[in-house]
Amino acid sequence: MELLKTKIVHLSRCRSITRQLLRNILQHDPSLNKTYQSSANQLSGWLNISLKKAEYFYSDLHNVALQKQVIKDMQLYQTVTIVDEYYPPMLNTIKDAPIVLYTIGDVGILKKLPSLSVIGTRKPTSQARRKMDVILPLLIQRGWVIVSGMARGIDSFAHQMALYQNGKTIAVLGGGFHHIYPREHLPLFREITQKGLVITEYPPDQPPKRHQFPERNRIISGLTMGTLVIEAMERSGTLITVEQALDQGREVFAVPGNPWVQQTKGCHQMIQDGAKLVQESKDIIQEYEGILLEN
Repeated sequence: MELLKTKIVHLSRCRSITRQLLRNILQHDPSLNKTYQSSANQLSGWLNISLKKAEYFYSDLHNVALQKQVIKDMQLYQTVTIVDEYYPPMLNTIKDAPIVLYTIGDVGILKKLPSLSVIGTRKPTSQARRKMDVILPLLIQRGWVIVSGMARGIDSFAHQMALYQNGKTIAVLGGGFHHIYPREHLPLFREITQKGLVITEYPPDQPPKRHQFPERNRIISGLTMGTLVIEAMERSGTLITVEQALDQGREVFAVPGNPWVQQTKGCHQMIQDGAKLVQESKDIIQEYEGILLEN
């Protein structure tokens, strides 16, 4: 199993390989032996990719330096692949589930339920923390895992509140561990690695790129039973996570606020569109009472 994991991580870092293509490879070649033994021409044929892409792939497959770097990274960071026992079951049900997750911290948190993603604007109002103070502490005390993206604003507030309440929290990054963004959250990153869990699907040396933040949002919502939006503007990156959550069949909760404040307009629109209005913890807990009793 360890050898297969290493191969999967290696393949995920080869040029020309997308997550969908890697899924197809695993489906048709579960041991990956055929993949490593194929020529560039053979790879082009059975993977239905251009010869140029196949040549890039073949080159990286047999790149000793890349193989050594993969092994080194797997020694430094606990790596969870889609074939691992620690791979979170809820995440495995979403479209385009990540094939590889690099982790630092308590990897056991990945399987803990109940869980809630808490998201919102990077420029919250002065009321945002008070809203969270009303809703989150009881959930955290009852063992809910708080998941967010360690961004400025609401994300960082959510992680900080979970840590302060001695609860569990997962931060999902939009880049590799060597490039923490924003830089001022480096102390928060270190604290979460010690008391919670930080995960990313990007290799440790990969800096964050603009498209990777919306991409990682599917993991934030996919890890959790529901998504709580504290504050959001009408046109906001937060809405991408909400769309991902709805697409994944997860509940969406929104906190109302002053109708004249830009940071609440997104929440009001979500409520009009069918999100559950949340004023206190029980509004979320009630939604899952049957499920939680069963577990």
